[in-house]
Amino acid sequence: MNELRAHYEANGQGHVFADFETLPEAAQRTLLEHAAAIDLAEIAALHRELVVGDGARADATAAGLEPADFIPLPRSGGTGYPGLWQEATRCGEEALRAGRVAAFTVAGGQGTRLGFDGPKGSYGVTPVLGKSLFQVFAEKILAASRLYGRPISWYLLTSVLNHDETVAFFERHGYFGLDPERVHFFNQGFMPAVDAEGRILMSDIGKIALSPDGHGGSLRALVRSGSVRRMEAEGIDTISYFQVDNPLVRCLDPAFIGFHLMNDSELSSKMVPKAYPEEKVGVFCQRDGKPLVVEYSDLPDALMRETDAQGQLRFRAGSIAIHVFARGFVDRLGGGGDAAARLPFHLAHKKVPFLDEAGVLRNPDSPNGYKFEMFVFDALPFAKNPVIVETERRDDFSPVKNAEGLDSPRTCRDDQLRQFARWTQAAGVPLDTDETGLPPFAFEVSPLFADTEERFITAWERLAHRPIPTGGLVLV
Repeated sequence: MNELRAHYEANGQGHVFADFETLPEAAQRTLLEHAAAIDLAEIAALHRELVVGDGARADATAAGLEPADFIPLPRSGGTGYPGLWQEATRCGEEALRAGRVAAFTVAGGQGTRLGFDGPKGSYGVTPVLGKSLFQVFAEKILAASRLYGRPISWYLLTSVLNHDETVAFFERHGYFGLDPERVHFFNQGFMPAVDAEGRILMSDIGKIALSPDGHGGSLRALVRSGSVRRMEAEGIDTISYFQVDNPLVRCLDPAFIGFHLMNDSELSSKMVPKAYPEEKVGVFCQRDGKPLVVEYSDLPDALMRETDAQGQLRFRAGSIAIHVFARGFVDRLGGGGDAAARLPFHLAHKKVPFLDEAGVLRNPDSPNGYKFEMFVFDALPFAKNPVIVETERRDDFSPVKNAEGLDSPRTCRDDQLRQFARWTQAAGVPLDTDETGLPPFAFEVSPLFADTEERFITAWERLAHRPIPTGGLVLV
């Protein structure tokens, strides 16, 4: 302990332990644990580079940017593409049957923006039963395990904010039918907030102002937690990555997995065409033949609005945080052994409550603190044979981010209903919808009944076309 305190003193961060002797024993242990996990040399270097040197936007220049290449959906890909997609599906299904694929969910956030007190994954989202995000994903994984005849492991990245609550939530719900031995929780890394001088901010007496190190930190967390070694022992070489806020995601999509494997890719990503130029999603681009994602706020207006000969946005490939990683690539990148292949940190200037020098807690009116985080899509330029695959927004992407408006519980609920309505209509069930495809009443399809349109049609035929009662229906 004395050695750690001396290390902080020598690096100009001795104030972190200023109130140590007054803390209860449990709080002392927590402070020591958090302080020991912080790399002070890394924090000092990030402060020099990003705060003092303003290096956060080094890659935001438009020079040399071109639209990224991607594999189009069969309907827009021309001759040969339907057969290619069928081949990819067969390849992905073989990998799932062989037990080579694990699901990986980034679930370190709280439901604060939704006005919800708890892990975001425990928020209820389905139209009738209000199933949690975690339950939706669990049922999709369980359905895939049954379909392909192999139990599929699920890795969940939590954080210091919600780890214990998340584990307790799964325990209360019996892991939603999954084998607890196949559900693995591990903590995301964290970074301290600093002021303009690089001093670590304290959020309370004896508490460092910490925040998760970004979804890009999930890769090194996979390595540091031993999860990559566990995957290796289980024969898993392919990791299907998705974030916790998107219940529509096809979290084990055989065609996507197949394209990844057929191209011997280290990192594959899904894209949807942007709905409009200003949509707040990153854009897949390429520079010098290497793909990268440019944040919507960094893409110059001229490029954002540029169209091609068909009148479509030229830079239209929107990033939706759905990826497939090769396990070996995660091991190489997340392990940090290759200095030339490390994810960069990005800077966020935020309002951070802090203790002043008199020990008074201050809630600033303007940004006062700097947070450092990594983005998972920054791994793209380091990957061999990266692949970008187009997907249908309506079948893969309707996140729950905001309490109201776009990407809210209401929009997500409606998108789920539209999907269920399309499936029932495709099965030959007469069902009226409005001009947006929304049915006049709520019903819900469990992934355990069907998780794709094709499987819904098959499952519905087994029910001998029973009519849907107007009071609502849950297919389980």
